[in-house]
Amino acid sequence: MTSQSQGIQQLLQAEKRAKDKLEEAKKRKGKRLKQAKEEATAEIDHYRLQREKEFRSKQTNVMGSQGNLSAKIEEQTTETIRNLTSSYHRNMETMMKKLLSTICDISPEIHPNFRHEV
Repeated sequence: MTSQSQGIQQLLQAEKRAKDKLEEAKKRKGKRLKQAKEEATAEIDHYRLQREKEFRSKQTNVMGSQGNLSAKIEEQTTETIRNLTSSYHRNMETMMKKLLSTICDISPEIHPNFRHEV
């Protein structure tokens, strides 16, 4: 009987060791899944940051070129206004003299279609 009792004890101990190993394997699996999830999250965050950086770079290039275009248009407008103002100041007096001479220098003439009836 003792040998049977020893055999049962050995079986129970072997079962307990198997159960402990199974528990330990489950814990390792849980830890590994958690670690894999953290690694995946870190990789996703890194990829997201990289893509956002590329997006901001492209956005800056596009918006920057629009900003340059806006600055160019503003510069051209300012130059055109400056040219028109200088042209106005150069030609103002001459045009005023011509206008005043046209208005003030009247030479009365009889219209060619006028018929003088006696």
